[in-house]
Amino acid sequence: MHTSRTLTLARLPSGVPIRTTVHAYGDGRLVDGDDGPVLDAPDDAPVVYAQAAQHGREVNGTAVLRRLHDRLVGATDGPSAADLDGTLVTVPVADPLTFDRVSYTTPETLDSRQPNMNRCWPGDPEGSLHERMAARLWAFASQADAIVDLHTGSPSMATHAVYMRGDDDCRGLAEAFGTDLLLAEAAGDDADTEWDERGFAGKLRVAATREGIPTITPELAHSKEIVPEAVETGVSGMLGALRREGLLDGDPEPWDGVVARNHLGRVIAGDSGLFVPDPDLAVGDRVAAGERVGEVFDPTTFETLQVARVDRDGIAYSVAREATVTAGATLVGVAERIDGE
Repeated sequence: MHTSRTLTLARLPSGVPIRTTVHAYGDGRLVDGDDGPVLDAPDDAPVVYAQAAQHGREVNGTAVLRRLHDRLVGATDGPSAADLDGTLVTVPVADPLTFDRVSYTTPETLDSRQPNMNRCWPGDPEGSLHERMAARLWAFASQADAIVDLHTGSPSMATHAVYMRGDDDCRGLAEAFGTDLLLAEAAGDDADTEWDERGFAGKLRVAATREGIPTITPELAHSKEIVPEAVETGVSGMLGALRREGLLDGDPEPWDGVVARNHLGRVIAGDSGLFVPDPDLAVGDRVAAGERVGEVFDPTTFETLQVARVDRDGIAYSVAREATVTAGATLVGVAERIDGE
């Protein structure tokens, strides 16, 4: 079974509603409640919630949910919605405000308090626009037994899935999704200062995990462009997640990838200029402490301002490809490998 409903997330100052669409597949269905659609699902069957385009320029996740919809509703050669033992709820466009602007955040005129929707979960029904939108979606996400928050990295970032470090259920969900690289992100007292200062505690993944709902954030390919390989990775990952949670028969494909910690290792530009990464450096490469990864030079005098070197062993999961950099910018992100965790 498949049902869908239009959901009003909030309203603009002019009274124009901010709307999106919610889909439900399997045993549960969307029905009309007093304040909009609600999920009517059996109490004894699992629920998986997936959303995309929380940042509007990150469109590969939306394409993943469209492809998954086609398989579940119309395909004859794969699992259908009737095969689901439980309920899948999806929201292809979680943030219409940023989607229409092909942006990461909203303009200050729309939400000066929370311009980034992924910093204010579980939201506030009486708060700013993004807080109200998050609260409206939280009504669905909080009913789930597992959550997949589909995001999109940059052209210079390796495809990966992020989970809360130390949470075995989140780790298992990430393995079931199946990207070769998993990044374990610390939280609470284990988080570094920047993690706390940037408001990461308000991410959907963090808020849901703290409520006991295993949650992951896959980062698929790059923004503003639908990349077929990334979409296929996402569809395969969603099917793996559905199998792990028992909505589909069978087990996820065995996982044999790499786990690393992120938000720790960064090669920072010591000065402003033009950055030229070493030609042999690619995202996903293993790097060693002290290894040269590029240089920053003065475009007017041609002087080398910095020979960029990594400060730890790890995996180069992001490499800046836009040459013009300012002091303090990240040139290379290094994820520190975790063995035996």
